[in-house]
Amino acid sequence: MNLASLDLNLLVALRALLEERNVTRAGRRIGLSQPATSAALARLRHHFGDPLLVRTGNSHELTPLGTALRAPAAAACDLLERLFNSRADFDPATGRREFTLLASDYAIAVFGAGLARAVHDRAPGVRLHFRHVGTEVIENTDTALSAVDGVLMPHGVISGLPTVELYRDRWVCLVSGDHPEIGDEITLDDLARLPWVVYRRPFDTPVTRQLAMLGLEPRVEVSVQSFQSLPALVAGTRRVALIQERLARRLHPVAPVRILPCPFEAVPLQEALWWHPVHTQDAAHIWLRETAARIAAEMDELPDQDG
Repeated sequence: MNLASLDLNLLVALRALLEERNVTRAGRRIGLSQPATSAALARLRHHFGDPLLVRTGNSHELTPLGTALRAPAAAACDLLERLFNSRADFDPATGRREFTLLASDYAIAVFGAGLARAVHDRAPGVRLHFRHVGTEVIENTDTALSAVDGVLMPHGVISGLPTVELYRDRWVCLVSGDHPEIGDEITLDDLARLPWVVYRRPFDTPVTRQLAMLGLEPRVEVSVQSFQSLPALVAGTRRVALIQERLARRLHPVAPVRILPCPFEAVPLQEALWWHPVHTQDAAHIWLRETAARIAAEMDELPDQDG
C-alpha cells in the first residue's frame, strides 16, 4: 500500500467512529457534518472491506475488525499528533508542552517528584502527566510508547529502544519493627517460612525471578499494586517484603518497620527513561531527557550496605 495515496484525515475519522460508535457523535467530535462523517465511514468500509460498525437495535457495535483497529487507530493518531508538534528548538522558559510518562508509584516517588520540581522551577509552561504503567508496555512496546513521551522502567523488562540511564537502586528486605522472630539480619530460611507481601506485577520486580532460581517461592499472604503500600502491610505482622532501598528510606518514618539487607546477591535495579524513536530529534523531548539525566546525576549515592 502506498501511504501517499491515503487521505490521512480518514485516520482521524476512523478513531472517532470506533470510539464513539455513532456517526453523529463522531462527526461532532472532529468537526464534520453528519453527511461528511457518513461519507468518511463509507470510504473506510470500502478500504477495509468490512462494515466496521453494525447496527444492533438502537445502537451500533464494532465488528471484530473494528474492535481490532480501535487501539492501533488511537495510537497512530497520538503518534502523528506528537510528530507534527515537534519543533526544531525549545525554550523551557517560554515554551508550552505536555509530557506524558508511564511510571510505577515507586518511580514517581523516587525520581518523578524531583523531575516535577525541576520542571516547575525552569519551565512554567510545561505540564507533566504521570500514568500508571500497565502490561501493554510489555505486550506491545512500540504501540504503547508511540502514544506517550516515555516510560520510567528498570532494565531487564524491555529493550531495543532509545534510553537514558538514570540511577541505580538496591533491593532490601522489610520487616516489622517489632518482628518477634527477626533480629538484625534475615536469612533465606526466614524468607522461605515467613508470609509475604508482594507487589502484584512481577515484571516490575525482576528480583523475584532470582528467588525462583534459588528454589524459593514466597508464601504470599497479601498482594498489592502499590510499592508504597508495602510498609503499612508489613508493620505489626510477621510478613516480609522486598522493596527498593531508595523508596524504603523515604517511607521508613511512615510505618514502624526495619530495613534489612537481602540474604542473597540481589541484582541491583538500574532505572532508565525509555522512549519511542519518533521523539529522538524533538527539541522539547531532548530538553526533557537532558533534565531527567541531570536530576538523576544529582541524586544521592547509595551508601554501603553496612554503612
